[in-house]
Amino acid sequence: MRLNEISYSDARPVDGYGPGFFRIGGEVFSGSVLTSVKGTSQWGGYEDLTSLLALEGEIDVLFVGTGSEIAHVPAPLREELEAAGIGVEGMTSPAACRTYNVLLSEGRRIALAALPV
Repeated sequence: MRLNEISYSDARPVDGYGPGFFRIGGEVFSGSVLTSVKGTSQWGGYEDLTSLLALEGEIDVLFVGTGSEIAHVPAPLREELEAAGIGVEGMTSPAACRTYNVLLSEGRRIALAALPV
């Protein structure tokens, strides 16, 4: 097996997560998080559209982690983001974290908004 060193641009990868927290770039965040090349901050959940729309022009796809269970991203949220040119992919938070890290390592224009497990 060949192992390669992964380098991330300015964004920080998700190092881990657990009940009520995420560890991103070595820093622990309680509750929901939003992370992208612009940095990592608390996220107010599905009602916090303003912080997501601030990523307009910066990202192509937003991964929405829905917690430990798969759920639909609320239609109004999805519609607003897609109208702003941001693709939305909903999945469980563990799957969203893994997908985010893989695509981040490829230099993709992505962000992660995740509810805790």
